[in-house]
Amino acid sequence: MTDKKIEELRKEIDKIDSETLVLLNKRADLAIQIGKIKKATNSHVHFPARERELIERLSSQNKGPLNEEMIGAIYREVISAVRSLENDLKISYLGPPGTFTHMAAISEFGSSSTFVPAGSIDDILADTERGRAEYGVVPVENSTEGMVTRTLDLLVDTDLKIYGERFMPIHLYLLSKSNNLKEIKKVYSHYQPLAQAIGWLNTNMKGIPLEETPSTIYAAEKASTEVGAAAISSKYAASIHGLNILGEKIEDVSGNTTRFLILGNREREVTGNDKTSLILSTKNEPGALHRILELFAKESIDLTKIESRPMKKKVWEYLFFIDLKGHKDDPLIKKVLDRLAKEVTFLKISGSYPVSR
Repeated sequence: MTDKKIEELRKEIDKIDSETLVLLNKRADLAIQIGKIKKATNSHVHFPARERELIERLSSQNKGPLNEEMIGAIYREVISAVRSLENDLKISYLGPPGTFTHMAAISEFGSSSTFVPAGSIDDILADTERGRAEYGVVPVENSTEGMVTRTLDLLVDTDLKIYGERFMPIHLYLLSKSNNLKEIKKVYSHYQPLAQAIGWLNTNMKGIPLEETPSTIYAAEKASTEVGAAAISSKYAASIHGLNILGEKIEDVSGNTTRFLILGNREREVTGNDKTSLILSTKNEPGALHRILELFAKESIDLTKIESRPMKKKVWEYLFFIDLKGHKDDPLIKKVLDRLAKEVTFLKISGSYPVSR
């Protein structure tokens, strides 16, 4: 009786799958027609506001058992697959495949996009600036280790705009061809994961040499070819390189999260739930920074981040990186930015973009 019931349910699932396939292809055909119209009018193929609106609408209609995150993941892949029929969207990221930056890029654009691995953050910006990729994905800060200073420095001079952001929970795993921690003679990883797991390493692998690598996935590759070597990397890297997991979620601080920026050559439209990133330098006089912050305070504009970096061309002078709630084209934000321009020696709007969900 139980087997008969299971078989009946499976037949119902098969029927639904067949109906879903027909509807997905019908959806794809309509999207192709839209793509042809866009191409004829020289319109942009990637329209994230529409994608975001679609996922939010479906999430609001959803009655379960799939949750909102699952609905978003499914439809992001549907959108990505259909978009690939319209246009080959290229995304530059910090490679090789399997890095946390790669996973952030897939999470943002879906796995049907074309992902172009780059050797450095500088190369990601160069790919995007020169049109080898439409967007670049770069890490900008980690909740444990702070800002990625190279990304901040490059944002000062690039003409690229911040087109979006993506927050990724970071879980770290100790991976090796070996089956036992006692066999490990060396641990490879990028400098940030090494720092983020230093407490676990001191407790479980005290005295074992630590060696920095350009990326966590490169560390996994090294561990896959060296006897007695281990890597701190992602769970995904274990499957790529056939490694055993000797330690799970070894990060010292729970909630460890990295923020990634999506960079592109276009401005982002107003969505009603936006963030604006600024870079500025103040006059070298007492109270200059206070006057700037007061401009925002008087209008009750929420500053979500302020970070300082030394200016490369002037000793003991600093650039301030500020994130605020609102879009640069919002009337209130525009008014404050016009006032701000008169108070600073340098001002750059790096981009206005939707707040990451």
